Amino acid sequence: MIRFLTAGESHGKSLCTIVEGFPSNLKLSSEYINHQLKRRQLGYGRGTRMKIESDEVEILSGIRYGKTLGSPIAMLIKNNDWNNWLDVMKIEETENKSDKISIPRPGHADLTGTLKYNFDDIRNSIERSSARETAARVAAGSVARKFLSEFGIYIGSFVESIGGIYPKKNFSLKLFENKLNDDLLADKISLRADKSAVRVLEKNQETQIIDKIRQAKKNGDTLGGTFVIIATGVPVGIGSFMHFDRRLDSDISQAIMSINAIKGVEIGLGFNASEKFGSEVHDEIIIKNNSFHRKTNFAGGIEGGISTGLPIIVRAAMKPIATLMSPLISVDLKTMKSIESRRERSDFVAVPACSVIAESMLAWVIAKHFLEKFGGDSMEETKTNYNSFIKNHFKNSIKNFGNK
Repeated sequence: MIRFLTAGESHGKSLCTIVEGFPSNLKLSSEYINHQLKRRQLGYGRGTRMKIESDEVEILSGIRYGKTLGSPIAMLIKNNDWNNWLDVMKIEETENKSDKISIPRPGHADLTGTLKYNFDDIRNSIERSSARETAARVAAGSVARKFLSEFGIYIGSFVESIGGIYPKKNFSLKLFENKLNDDLLADKISLRADKSAVRVLEKNQETQIIDKIRQAKKNGDTLGGTFVIIATGVPVGIGSFMHFDRRLDSDISQAIMSINAIKGVEIGLGFNASEKFGSEVHDEIIIKNNSFHRKTNFAGGIEGGISTGLPIIVRAAMKPIATLMSPLISVDLKTMKSIESRRERSDFVAVPACSVIAESMLAWVIAKHFLEKFGGDSMEETKTNYNSFIKNHFKNSIKNFGNK
């Protein structure tokens, strides 16, 4: 059973995460994690915070000579901006407190957090609910990503739309039609998307989106969008329908939905499946190379909460960021009178970054279910268990059915 825990505030001294449960002897470096952290910071439309931070992980424990020990892995990511917030985020009790924030922003956790935790200063809600915490998640997810790569499982993503601007070519359709080429493999599609300032796959779409982001900036507004995450190489049999909390699809949905500003998650055809006949939705089963295959992948690689062996396809929708430079109407909690919402430094769009965060969350869930199935205290033991399954169960499945 793997798990991770993050700690830290947006403008605190640092973020940290503890990752537990991975086998020993997994090769892992800070350079590998830093690459994913850097990807999270990129994208046209990000705010000034990204000019201040240069996220790098410091591994404190759990790794020796470049390999995991099987013990908890502790990682630290410093907040460079903390130097500008020393008085505001002082840990020790002080008489020189900063002015209390009393005007909540619509769409944020400002008001709900203040009411739930009985705060008298919205700053306490802002700091932990901030998407800055996702840097620690990317660090944790990078451990899972590296683990999965040892078994030929790769995670990738691309931005499908921003501000309602979609590509002319439906790239998801190729995935559903189960007609993968090298450009649509998870690791390849991410490399291609990363070359774009907004992580899209069409140059003309990129130009239109950047123009709309500029318009949003000029108007003091923000934009949301949709993105697709793909996992290739996932074997059959990950997940279970035996209990609701062991279903792979429900676990993935929860993990993606937990990311800040995500308001919708689909697996496979998702909502589009509800508009079609069953004959247009379900993936026909065929025998190919002495094994089970499917003509299409409308299910998104999961049936009955269990992986089918086809690419796992997840689509998510991110709402526009809630901090607006042209604010909406709110209420001042001091006076209980109507007032313009306050401004807080923020991005204008963060869909590209969100897609990278979602990669880490998908990697984590798949690694969790993978280890639940194959176990192992060391990488060698896990690989032995995995290879035995592939050889004795998967390849002989048709033969076994025939004997029965």
